[in-house]
Amino acid sequence: MVGVDGRVMAVDYGEARTGVAVSDQTRSIAGDAWTIVERDRDALAREIAAEAARRGVSLIIVGFPRNMDGSLGERAKRSSEFADTIRAAAGLEVVLWDERLTTVGAHRILTTVGRYGKKRKNTVDAVAASLILEGYLNRRGAGDGARPAP
Repeated sequence: MVGVDGRVMAVDYGEARTGVAVSDQTRSIAGDAWTIVERDRDALAREIAAEAARRGVSLIIVGFPRNMDGSLGERAKRSSEFADTIRAAAGLEVVLWDERLTTVGAHRILTTVGRYGKKRKNTVDAVAASLILEGYLNRRGAGDGARPAP
């Protein structure tokens, strides 16, 4: 059972850019979101662990990119391995969360607000992390126990 003390952090892992979002203290809404530009997986995990400690995070959600048919591809394997790396670096519970269509949703949001080109590239991963976090928080708030990706 996941404890309810501390904030929740969501991570949209990418090979070059990784989006991160953190909930408010009550775990009701997504708060800050940003992008980390780092290609080294261990350095990235250490940076995420440091931010989690600084912000009072007690649970980290890592986006788990399933294919549309539910199967798992190479990206899902890399995300699962990265979740293990974060778990070791942060010493926190890390849960994989089905993130299908979050990047598509992030691009739609950015189109709606008129973000294109470099501005979009620098923002899309943070927006995707916010959508992953909102999905987790909404599922949890609906009272059905927020199920991680199997």
